Amino acid sequence: MKILLNKQLTKGNRQNPKDNQFGQRIFSFPIVYCLLPILFVSCSVSRSSFSPAKKYSPAQLDKDYSIFRGAMEETHPGIYWYTPKSEMDKYFDWGKEQITDSLNEEAFRKVLSYVTSKINCGHTVTRASKAFMRFRDTSVNKIFPLSLKIWSGATDTATVAANLIRKDSVLTRGVVVKKIDHKPISTILDTLCRYISSDGYNLTHKYQALSNRGGFGAAFTSIFGQKENYFIDYVTSDGAEGSASIPSYNPRADSANRTAITRFAKTTRAERKKQIIAATRNLRIDTINRIGFMDLSSFSRGLRLKSFFRTSFKDLRDKRIKHLVIDVRGNGGGSVTNSTFLTKFVVDRKFKVADSLYTNTRNSRYKKHIDGYFFNRLFMMFMTAKKKDGKYHFGYFERHYFKPRKKHHFGNKVYVLTGGNSFSATTLFTQTVKPQENVIIVGEETGGGAYGNSAWLIPDLVLPSTGIRIRLPLFRLVIDKNLPKDGRGVQPEVISVPTTEAIRRGADYKMEKVLELIRKHQ
Repeated sequence: MKILLNKQLTKGNRQNPKDNQFGQRIFSFPIVYCLLPILFVSCSVSRSSFSPAKKYSPAQLDKDYSIFRGAMEETHPGIYWYTPKSEMDKYFDWGKEQITDSLNEEAFRKVLSYVTSKINCGHTVTRASKAFMRFRDTSVNKIFPLSLKIWSGATDTATVAANLIRKDSVLTRGVVVKKIDHKPISTILDTLCRYISSDGYNLTHKYQALSNRGGFGAAFTSIFGQKENYFIDYVTSDGAEGSASIPSYNPRADSANRTAITRFAKTTRAERKKQIIAATRNLRIDTINRIGFMDLSSFSRGLRLKSFFRTSFKDLRDKRIKHLVIDVRGNGGGSVTNSTFLTKFVVDRKFKVADSLYTNTRNSRYKKHIDGYFFNRLFMMFMTAKKKDGKYHFGYFERHYFKPRKKHHFGNKVYVLTGGNSFSATTLFTQTVKPQENVIIVGEETGGGAYGNSAWLIPDLVLPSTGIRIRLPLFRLVIDKNLPKDGRGVQPEVISVPTTEAIRRGADYKMEKVLELIRKHQ
């Protein structure tokens, strides 16, 4: 069983799963649905005293909403970066207008998710309360059974990538879904995307979030409701249209799933950490064709990445590798120190992490609701200085140039695989090495913004009545001020996007494209 988890860090970690050939996280399926924390979730059975049906009074919700809006307006450095204040005020007012009666946590969280998504900041995400998460972890929930790969082309396409109902011989991998419960898939996607945060106007990231295994089903049932059966209109590989009813998946009734959970529970913490490290970063070398494959799904601390990079690039030099494929399709970010260290092995010139890096304020009226406030404020007091623009700048990263490493530097051909899950610190790495002649970016637009993002320090804003948590970035980072602020990610130089046929045959279409490029080069 392979479980890949992503540790949350303060330095811009989006916690995105790995993008495999379906643009999805690699998990033992279906155990992921019971183990992976999901923003949108419907619960049924609980061993906890917490009840998801508990409603909060309008007075309680008003208090939480006032703190939410006040903290965002005061502290968030990119709140009006892509959405003008006049428009953002309308969204905030809309959210306030939804509090006309008592709401449970899920219903209130939907309101907050809708409003935060309008900031167009992928690091600003609404999360469940800790009590809700504990309840979810001790409950067994019925699940929307289909995992879909979604992408945008001439028309929005949703193709079955996996089906939890293993006996189903109709809705198999590669079948195109046209409607769910008589709603066109385009209408469904348009609705769901309104609740998903992304950097700027990045649709690739939103579609990838829904394509990550479990993502679509969790979002769909949250917005449209959970049912015992779902009616699917589909098109098969030979173009035949049909309709089918498919039941919700019940993990409690799946003996294979219960066995997998029991096996996972018996794994020691040390073993799990070892598995996570091995699955998060590894290097494979094809000595015959002189190709190195570096899989890197996180820049998080605790993964011993610096020693991994040193050893890896030494191996690449010792074995005279001519082509290096760096796969960051599922890398949601993490430590900027780690991403910068990798960049030094590849970049051919000195570089800066940011042209500007600043925070709006070093003090907050809402400090008692912000996790880790004391230490974050201490950091800002010692590491930032106020400039003429009234902002508190982290001058070191604005001024300091990093140099390429001389020892074991890789100057041969490099192919960087990217996708909608490539985020935050991964975007810094990709954007820095992209201009080089020996580097080719292959795949899809990165989920992280090419111009910059709001991140660096990201504590939780915890609302006192409901306990709902909102990730609140404290710094605004501009990678390169000469780039257009168009709300898009880093664009690939060689585009490789999904096709229904590639999904049907289980192909890693991006890796296939890279190997094709290498053959041409050789």
